[in-house]
Amino acid sequence: MFEFRLGVDDLAATWFAYSPLQEAVLGLRARRRPSYYPEQQPWIAGWRDRYTALDTALLDVLIAPSGFVPDFLTPRPPVPRPDFADELAEMARTPPEVVRADLLAAYPGGGCPLPPVLAEPIDDPAALVALTARTAEALEAYWTRCLAPAWWPRARSVLEADLAYRARVLSERGAEGLFADLDGRISWHDGVLRLTDDTPVVQALGDSVVEVAGRGLVLIPTLAGRGAQTDITQDDPPLITYPARGKATMAEGLTGPGGPDGPSAVPAGQAGPAGLVGLIGPARTRLLMLLATPASTTELAHRLGVTPGAVSRHLGALAAAGLLERTRHGRRVLYRRSGLGDALAGGRP
Repeated sequence: MFEFRLGVDDLAATWFAYSPLQEAVLGLRARRRPSYYPEQQPWIAGWRDRYTALDTALLDVLIAPSGFVPDFLTPRPPVPRPDFADELAEMARTPPEVVRADLLAAYPGGGCPLPPVLAEPIDDPAALVALTARTAEALEAYWTRCLAPAWWPRARSVLEADLAYRARVLSERGAEGLFADLDGRISWHDGVLRLTDDTPVVQALGDSVVEVAGRGLVLIPTLAGRGAQTDITQDDPPLITYPARGKATMAEGLTGPGGPDGPSAVPAGQAGPAGLVGLIGPARTRLLMLLATPASTTELAHRLGVTPGAVSRHLGALAAAGLLERTRHGRRVLYRRSGLGDALAGGRP
């Protein structure tokens, strides 16, 4: 069990962020444990040939068999929406002694020894610097060739929707309601945020008490988590990752062509009531059914396989009719069904 002790000032300094580098690294778990992440498997199948051309000897061992990840690979985001290149540059500057400690913490020996590609440089600082540079290059290639073209726009929209939802929960239910809604492993009582993980490998780490002490706590949604987690070592400013709300939608529309103006790309059961199709048409009905959770024009276009312009025209019409609400997050606009939209959609989530 981990306990995060927060004073009033710490609670005020608790904030949300997402991390593209963390999603790239933790997403490698979906290759190791496909049954745990079924929504990611169509994507992995789609870029299989591109992945096998990468530095797989290294990428395949960044996630330990236990699921642990060396902490230096997932630095704490400095801002709510960091740039992948900036995060990667920060990771590449990790001192070799930190890299060594984090590798040994992720691979604690016994039944989980370091693989050769990580074991060979473990006691040589210069070799560890070279390993860190090689890791940065491998992750950059993985990002550029596999994730950035289509996966990341979809993933970013899911993460943005999660942040929008958490902001609404905080405004309506306060901190207690916010923490209660994050994950079943998290509880909040009398200024103490508890994270309980009963898996044997985490239990072996023992209990840990973290005094936030003015450092700020960052809460990070992820598509690659099956439950809330924190750093293995607790030496850095505290963070908690938790499963992003709506991560199952990552697989929507990936089988066969489709879009608002073509064959339905919406999963079975989300095509919409027949009466609604007759009222606003099949294209706008499909969009309305998808917008039970917030999404951007770009994300919807990727999900449905059409141009953003085609989606934008339908969104404008639905918003003008009072069926959608708009929320701005930085330079992005997220759409979500309004109360009237929910009523027309039959109250479907």
